[in-house]
Amino acid sequence: MNLKEIREILELLKGTDVTELEVVRGEDVLKIRRGAAGEAGPLVVGKAPPPPPVAEAPPPAPPKEPPEPAFKEVFSPIVGTFYRAPAPDAAPFVEVGSRVTKGQVLCIVEAMKIMNQIESDTGGVVVAILVENAQPVAYGQPLFHIASD
Repeated sequence: MNLKEIREILELLKGTDVTELEVVRGEDVLKIRRGAAGEAGPLVVGKAPPPPPVAEAPPPAPPKEPPEPAFKEVFSPIVGTFYRAPAPDAAPFVEVGSRVTKGQVLCIVEAMKIMNQIESDTGGVVVAILVENAQPVAYGQPLFHIASD
């Protein structure tokens, strides 16, 4: 703010009953106070106080990694039809609650008239069978959940 602007403001105030005025332009601050007799009080020109510091938010907590599942999934390695038993009249290879060993046959997936045995890649207990008998399965579809020993 320059001297000419300050004089113009003082001239405007002469005919008014304003007793106090504060003008802020950018970082410049002009404060004017008049006493009871209409005389201009002390003139203060300076820099505006800096804005209060913005409180920084605490850094976000690192994302929690999902806990390891308590079971291992067995996936279909091919597209085909899921069969729980070696033949329609035979008992299923495994049931929920069956204890299995690594390499044990869990089911058959038929693809193009070829019966592919799906084996367990871990030992443990079958906790879920995720596909119904004689249903189509996709490549990579989960078939079983096996809780490790």
